Amino acid sequence: MTTFLRLHSCGAPRLRPALLGRGLRPRAGCWAPGPAPLRAYAPGSGGLPAALLRTDSFVGGRWLPAAAAFPVLDPASGAELGRVADCGAPEARAAVRAAYDAFCGWRGVSAKERSSFLRKWYDLMIQNKEDLAKIITAESGKPLKEAQGEILYSALFLEWFSEEARRVYGDIICTPSKEKRALVLKQPLGVAAVITPWNFPSAMITRKVGAALAAGCTVVVKPAEDTPFSALALAELAHQAGVPPGVYNVVPCSRKKAKDVGEALCTDPLVSKISFTGSTATGKVLLRHAADSVKRVSMELGGHAPFIVFDSANVDQAVAGAMASKFRNSGQTCVCSNRFLVQRGIHDAFVKKFAEAIKADLRVGNGFEERTTQGPLINGKAVEKVEKHVSDALSKGATLVIGGKRHQLGNNFFEPTLLSNVTRDMLCSREETFGPLAPVIKFDTEEEALAIANATDVGLAGYFYSQDPAQIWRVAEQLEVGMVGVNEGLISSVECPFGGVKQSGLGREGSKYGIDEYLEVKYVCFGGL
Repeated sequence: MTTFLRLHSCGAPRLRPALLGRGLRPRAGCWAPGPAPLRAYAPGSGGLPAALLRTDSFVGGRWLPAAAAFPVLDPASGAELGRVADCGAPEARAAVRAAYDAFCGWRGVSAKERSSFLRKWYDLMIQNKEDLAKIITAESGKPLKEAQGEILYSALFLEWFSEEARRVYGDIICTPSKEKRALVLKQPLGVAAVITPWNFPSAMITRKVGAALAAGCTVVVKPAEDTPFSALALAELAHQAGVPPGVYNVVPCSRKKAKDVGEALCTDPLVSKISFTGSTATGKVLLRHAADSVKRVSMELGGHAPFIVFDSANVDQAVAGAMASKFRNSGQTCVCSNRFLVQRGIHDAFVKKFAEAIKADLRVGNGFEERTTQGPLINGKAVEKVEKHVSDALSKGATLVIGGKRHQLGNNFFEPTLLSNVTRDMLCSREETFGPLAPVIKFDTEEEALAIANATDVGLAGYFYSQDPAQIWRVAEQLEVGMVGVNEGLISSVECPFGGVKQSGLGREGSKYGIDEYLEVKYVCFGGL
């Protein structure tokens, strides 16, 4: 088994270790770690929970430093929150080995016991929900109320899959032969490499890891370089919940090392499954790496969600849905509306009320301020992309209704922006913006709206507002997306399948279908009866 030898400290001060959780006793030959001192970063006057702010990687039940560390910055102020272990390919492979060694025991743990571990982890998340939310706001910038909502959403995945763990059923198939019986078994795949984004640094982990652990798989998580503290806080709570060593591992790394770590995880022969949420371009790279060893892959990739408002729609409901869908997390969600298609008869009324709602209801500020609804974008590159889309649209004839520039707070803040007279040749009509920009395109017929909505190589989510029952059926069936919101701007739920079509990904997460992504179907023919 690969080990870490003489690695240097990241420089974080040692604080009093948290209480260790109680769990299963290791089976011989499978789990072999002992208790290790936990290390945490003290953020000074930031008010963040030192007990949950870990700086080292978490591998085989131990907190392990790396030879180097990278800074994690507050996107609101640019201040350094702390320095985290900068793992490379060797550390990633060591984490895979630890997960593989743990798998031989974890797969044999009863579904009821796995359910119990996940439920304890859920309980600890709920107990620590305020502290976990503060970590999300500090490292991602999202408003604290939204961060609190994410933690509840995240914890619910652990609760959901703690229940689904006991509902992995096989089949008995009737065959023509009296001397044979056919059985279908479902068994865990093995080690799953989980690569997650920064915009939902907790929920994107629990949605994947909850399903994997419920199925009997072990995991290695590579969190986004902008938001590693959330993944490490979850590791601390998993440890306290008694999740056995090696079952949940975290290898943070800087942007510089992300490519090498991702390649190591995707090509390691001990990894059986890749789960990734992120851009379509990165997903294609990981797919190529996974292809050489034909690994199971599930991916939730980029979107370009249309939001269609038909003449029959209730304008006030449509505006409320547009506000919820577009400006949650400052427009930095994979399912947020990216193009607003509004039918000519209702267009002017919708744009007017949309602008009024933006002015009245949105407040840009630091995520820790109580009135804030719009925090900063994650970094300067994100702001530059929004600026580029706005500038391109205005240069091609779009009308600026509200916003349009960096906010006076500076740094990574951008004004919520509404554009009208947008055309299909503009960048914001062709690319995912991932920011607080709402471009409105006017259309005449249902057929035209569907043609515009479907004229893209991605298809994650789509929304439309209509009071015509026949139209609702037609459009819901013809939109080329994996998820549809009808007269509703918020569609995510742990009980429902999440995923896209076309180049928006493979597989589904959450729901009763999510656990299938981590199970292999085995056919057993029992003869000689």
